[in-house]
Amino acid sequence: MGTSNDHAPLAERVEQLLEGGLPLTIVAAGDPVLRRGTEPYDGQLEPALLARFVEALRVTMRAAPGVGLAAPQVGVELRIAVIEDPAPVPEEVRLTRGRVPQPFRVLVNPAYEPVGDARAAFFEGCLSVPGWQAVVARPAEVRLTGQDEHGQALDEVLEGWPARIVQHETDHLDGVLYLDRAEPRSLSSNLAMAERWAQPTPEEAARALGFELP
Repeated sequence: MGTSNDHAPLAERVEQLLEGGLPLTIVAAGDPVLRRGTEPYDGQLEPALLARFVEALRVTMRAAPGVGLAAPQVGVELRIAVIEDPAPVPEEVRLTRGRVPQPFRVLVNPAYEPVGDARAAFFEGCLSVPGWQAVVARPAEVRLTGQDEHGQALDEVLEGWPARIVQHETDHLDGVLYLDRAEPRSLSSNLAMAERWAQPTPEEAARALGFELP
């Protein structure tokens, strides 16, 4: 969605966005919509339109492909995100990163807070920053609160990769990109990742590129 009609009613803008067909266009870093933050969802979209918008996010996330997508990434400043991770990774990666399959779910007005002091650092990428990855140290365990698309309350503790996905997508809703939290010296192209840093942990990258891990 472009920014020329940002002052139109939000429901009207979402309708216009969906009329353009699927998958939706993912906004790239540099667009102000990724930095403005979002307004809490409070019924701005009537149920049928909300369901269509959620489905559009799902189709777009899967087509990218990615494991999460936040509304600002398609130009909508609304506090909604979707996540889904089939986790097709080797056993060593699953164990090291705590990457377990996550079913499709919708996060409405999500927030998170750390549980304990443990932090985990791994390479992370973003659909709005295509072609690059960087190491981000995040709380290893978080408490997620919010609602689902039906208004049911969410209050649960997540760890490992699911916790990382929730933090990444919720950050988007606050106008924060993963690069804001990343170790700058770790920034690597996807090609460099494939050729050099495909190990389960970023320890080799830290030694070679000169940055510290928590």
